[in-house]
Amino acid sequence: MKRGEYFVILGPTGAGKTLLLETIAGFHFPDSGEIWIEGQNITNQPPERRGIGFIYQDYSLFPHLTVEENIEFGLKLRKSASPDTARKRLRGIMDWLSISHLAHRYPNTLSGGEQQKVAIARAIATEPSILLLDEPLAALDRRTSDYLREELKRIKEESGITMVHVTHDQTEAMVLADRIAVMMNGRIMQVGTPYEIFNKPQNAEIADFVGVENILSGVVRANNNGVAEIEVDLGGHSHNIFAVSNYHAGTVKVFIRPEDIILILSENWGKSSARNVMKGRIEALDDMGPLTRVKMDNSLVALITKQSRESLHLQNGEEVYATFKATSVHVVR
Repeated sequence: MKRGEYFVILGPTGAGKTLLLETIAGFHFPDSGEIWIEGQNITNQPPERRGIGFIYQDYSLFPHLTVEENIEFGLKLRKSASPDTARKRLRGIMDWLSISHLAHRYPNTLSGGEQQKVAIARAIATEPSILLLDEPLAALDRRTSDYLREELKRIKEESGITMVHVTHDQTEAMVLADRIAVMMNGRIMQVGTPYEIFNKPQNAEIADFVGVENILSGVVRANNNGVAEIEVDLGGHSHNIFAVSNYHAGTVKVFIRPEDIILILSENWGKSSARNVMKGRIEALDDMGPLTRVKMDNSLVALITKQSRESLHLQNGEEVYATFKATSVHVVR
């Protein structure tokens, strides 16, 4: 990871994300390999000498200490600042995070969002070089989680601190990350920007995890000026899909995100400018909040807005055309 970066480790439950975070923090020692921070090998250093802040999912606040005393705890352990300097920093952090009014409250009297902000304040009070966050928003309701996502972005931008954030929540990763590492079965499978991870996954396992519901096997039949013609099986029938790709032959995997598919009614299919147009019949319409998931008998799945569904008057059994651009198709070996 780079200095000042918001780096998210994204993966399913049991992938080893928390273990990796705790190894960086020094709570576990690696069987092999080394841990380097800012040019120094810290593999064998104890946790307290690594200059790392750690925030757990359950916040781990001291229940018998007030908010102020919780934040002050780390400063007292350091003993590197004078009492006046420590007090000034304490007040500055509390004002910065808008929790000064909570100073004399105890953790069990705070909401989940307030507890999280206190945990953040305690972690950054010691001015760590890296802040590690283990599923920090998992226990919060959606509204509070949305608010704290913005707070975490602000903290990173204003403090310049390097942040490593573990989560299984894809929206969280997409909103917060400068870069994402996808972790599965104890291994980092791919590292890239949010766009690269969600739109250009390196294999079918990652594609499935990040919501690419249309994962097809195909054979490249031709390639003209960087546009490959790929034969795939859709609903038991052979179809050709066009994709921007450098592959000229051989078997490939074809990935199409469901939100990149646009549905049009049969009578309007000739008006589409998309390179790929596939006829299908609607098998299922599933509401997902503001979106509707549309499954067709040609095996394709589209994700459209409720407004689009209503304007098209879509019903089960209706014949539609699924259209998508060649640039929306990602091809891998």
